[in-house]
Amino acid sequence: MASATPNTWQKIRKLFNDIHLWLGLTSGLIIFLVCLSGTIYVFNSELTEWGAPHLYNVNIQPDAERKSPDAFLRQVEAHSGGKITSVNVPHDPKRSYTYMVKVAGDNSRFGTAYMVNPYTGEILGSSNDKNTVKDFMSMMFSLHRWLLLDKIEQPIIDGLENRRLGSIISGWATIIFTLGCITGLVIWFPPKVKNWKQGLKIKVSGNWKRTNHDLHNSLAFYALALLLIMGITGPQWSFPWYRTGLQKTLGTYKPEGGSSGGGPRSQHGSATHRDGSLDIAAQFAAADTAQQAPPLALPALIASADTHLPYAGDYAISLPTSPDAPTQITKTKVGFFAPAAGDKISLDTQTGALLSLDIFSQKPFNERIAGSIKALHVGNVYGTFSKILYFFACLIATSLPVTGTLIWINKMKKKSKRARKVHVAGRASSTPLTTRSAL
Repeated sequence: MASATPNTWQKIRKLFNDIHLWLGLTSGLIIFLVCLSGTIYVFNSELTEWGAPHLYNVNIQPDAERKSPDAFLRQVEAHSGGKITSVNVPHDPKRSYTYMVKVAGDNSRFGTAYMVNPYTGEILGSSNDKNTVKDFMSMMFSLHRWLLLDKIEQPIIDGLENRRLGSIISGWATIIFTLGCITGLVIWFPPKVKNWKQGLKIKVSGNWKRTNHDLHNSLAFYALALLLIMGITGPQWSFPWYRTGLQKTLGTYKPEGGSSGGGPRSQHGSATHRDGSLDIAAQFAAADTAQQAPPLALPALIASADTHLPYAGDYAISLPTSPDAPTQITKTKVGFFAPAAGDKISLDTQTGALLSLDIFSQKPFNERIAGSIKALHVGNVYGTFSKILYFFACLIATSLPVTGTLIWINKMKKKSKRARKVHVAGRASSTPLTTRSAL
């Protein structure tokens, strides 16, 4: 007969099982809300555009000509009463131009987006227009980041902003979730490790308790890699110390006031090759020409950028703040697998000469990871493809607190039934002794 004494692995597994249980019970409700909102928010851009398609899509009339983006600069500024800071030019001819405008007193980070028909010049609307879907997605973002506590005006705790309180709670819940993923991986291996393949299957032919256990155990294993990525990257928006630690771990930390990393770059006005070396002759030639030439039109600057970045993509053009300032262009690839990170190029505004080139794929691996933290967390790191994967991973994460709680309840019921059986058996075995003693 086999010994009933647990071996070392079973003892370790029991310890991690207890830790996993209490981590889940203490954070389950928060994790459910955070993951549910995150699941919906994966397709934030697509859903927001679905709620107001007239802002982003245009009908092309026969023989219509797509006009230059700078043809509508004055029109948009006159309509908005502000200053255009950047223009987004999509690769898709059926998409509208987007002009980012800042007006006096606007303290927002990017300003207001105005969408314009590139064929007719019609201003289709702005990001301030009423959009029910956008409002809903904004609520999902608030739930994900601050548990909707930012919607409460009166401070819940004196001296602590409600938004900060929600960020702290969601941040710690995410850290606990990450620890739960790690402990869950340990207990995913069965008491007899040689039977590990059982954790890959979901048995639907058994009773619902077994199916629920397999849904928790197996689905979590399949989604584990993405869940860890989301869990590790999330708390950096809640805790500065976590963000600093993450940057130091990646080797990209820069003290306040320090220069930023990111591969070879140059100061504005200095031309660089792909390897970052300076082209002094081009630098002086560009400087001499800049004093006598008017600014190039945006299509010419885009064409210049395309000679260095020869692929189909969307353009985000930061307009120069002065006649002699360079034009900054970020170009991102398009397609089902398109990465979120773009390549950045700086051009002389008057000549289109190359001043600096920052190709994301040529950066060191640690800098590429550091520059993709947000994309790794929200799921658009590789376009629609990774969004789909993240959606299902988030959906699984949302189910884990539910299936895990049901497993715990079933075990508690099982223990309660076992205790009652022992109690009844004890009473039954004591009855004959009592009767004989009475005789």
